[in-house]
Amino acid sequence: MARDDSLTPDYSLEQDAVQRGFQRIAGIDEAGRGPWAGPVVAAAVVLDASRIPDGLNDSKKLTESKRESLFAEIMALADVGVGIADVERIDRCNILKATLWAMGEAAAKLERPADYSLIDGNKAPDLPMHSQTVVKGDGRSLSIAAASIVAKVTRDRIMTGLAAEFPAYGFERHKGYGTAFHQNALAQNGPCLHHRRSFAPIRALLETNAA
Repeated sequence: MARDDSLTPDYSLEQDAVQRGFQRIAGIDEAGRGPWAGPVVAAAVVLDASRIPDGLNDSKKLTESKRESLFAEIMALADVGVGIADVERIDRCNILKATLWAMGEAAAKLERPADYSLIDGNKAPDLPMHSQTVVKGDGRSLSIAAASIVAKVTRDRIMTGLAAEFPAYGFERHKGYGTAFHQNALAQNGPCLHHRRSFAPIRALLETNAA
């Protein structure tokens, strides 16, 4: 389904939860479900309603410099938790279960527990709080948008770090996604330990090399 670029996040979902008696509302989102390499990263963010950074939006709609700037503001002004599911967990559990696990870890790492969560997408982890899934939530909720930025920037930094360790794959360029450059690097070098062997393209490559 095409993304609706006209969506602009606001604070109405959070306000609705507050009106129902909840006090600490966490937005939860992830980055990195689709790539062929690297972890999936989830973030939980509880915004201070009196100090919400300007310009929060779905991380994919922001430039890298704007994401980095907002990341610094979010980390300074909000309560943030991050959960990281590594490649081993992804391959062992599958990407959906690993993502939900990372979301749970992110919520658990908040400095103070939230009592309500707004979760991007249509599936929620098992959390010790009331939860609401929000399809296209990063374009509807400021808290989810903030979480999308934290998750994206955190993961991008991880992938840039992996690029220094495994320079042949160009992780700093594509962050593990299946670009033409990445495909060519895989064809020449085979997968490294950070590639998701449970993903069909990597599994097919391994099977071809083993034949």
